[in-house]
Amino acid sequence: MKKIVAILLAVATLSTAAFAAKKAKVGVSMPTKDLQRWNQDGANMKADLEKAGYQVDLQYAANDIPTQISQLENMITGKCKVLVIAAIDGSSLSNVLATAKKKKIQVIAYDRLIMDTDAVTYYATFDNYKVGTLQGDYLVDKLGLKSRSASDPVYMEFFTGDPGDNNINFFFGGAMDVLTPYIDSGVIVCPSGQTAKAQCATLNWSTEEAQKRMENLITSNKYSPKGQKLDAVYCSNDSTANGVTNALLSAGYDASNFPVITGQDCDIVAVKNMLKGYQSMSIFKDTRTLASKVVEMVEAILSGKSAPVNDTKTYNNNVKVVPSFLCDPVFGDINNYKALLIDSGYYKESELK
Repeated sequence: MKKIVAILLAVATLSTAAFAAKKAKVGVSMPTKDLQRWNQDGANMKADLEKAGYQVDLQYAANDIPTQISQLENMITGKCKVLVIAAIDGSSLSNVLATAKKKKIQVIAYDRLIMDTDAVTYYATFDNYKVGTLQGDYLVDKLGLKSRSASDPVYMEFFTGDPGDNNINFFFGGAMDVLTPYIDSGVIVCPSGQTAKAQCATLNWSTEEAQKRMENLITSNKYSPKGQKLDAVYCSNDSTANGVTNALLSAGYDASNFPVITGQDCDIVAVKNMLKGYQSMSIFKDTRTLASKVVEMVEAILSGKSAPVNDTKTYNNNVKVVPSFLCDPVFGDINNYKALLIDSGYYKESELK
């Protein structure tokens, strides 16, 4: 009889723990609503977590660091058991996350690695170095760099993202690892000379900032369809690519003479620009895949288990190497966008018209 009672108590305890885990609150902190991808990421994550039975506190911080910190403080006092954070600035959250750690709240860095803290438990992202190499390889193929010489160079400018986002080290680093040998051999010429990461950075990944810089490059280097040749502009993502595109359109470029433009995220504006001939490609990172992986991580954490990871060496945040799960990116262009984006249900065809 005592054994039966003990078994029943154990089952009841496990059931209560499982029920409590399912009812746990998860805080999801996104940087801004101003970029399409963060809206999609937040919505996908909230839907998947709620479907799995969790309460979700989803907040957007309007690209303002103090706002994000305040929102995280509220999530901590609001008894969130796990925080999923896409940081505005990866080095700005050390103090608030120290508080989370004291309260045994585990943290998943989402897409952007959180730096300079030991309070990050896991990192969920795409293979960001591969993002850069895919972009670089695309330029090599599209521009025929392997068969060119310094006597027949291509003329290119370079744009990457926010200097506070650790991801640009991988996006820009991956692309430049592919392209630097061609720069060194004179096959790629950058008339502005701006090829260093700091020179190519774009505050807040802002379309407006990218447009201003491109307008300045057009003026100072006399780029135009009939002036200084411009074959390509490397852009780390779609918001910077959109700013570059706006500047080039204002300078008189059209689909018949548009430079090769790279991007990332397959935002609706970017895909529309691809269809118009104003952007050549964009890296597709299916946020549905990443959101579902984060839900797996959350479930593992709240069950007292280790979360699934596939990289334990790459992502050092200056305090620790953060165990990571890397999803696989692919590139989309005019040739495969239907299968990639429409047939997969990511977009409706009507959204791209």
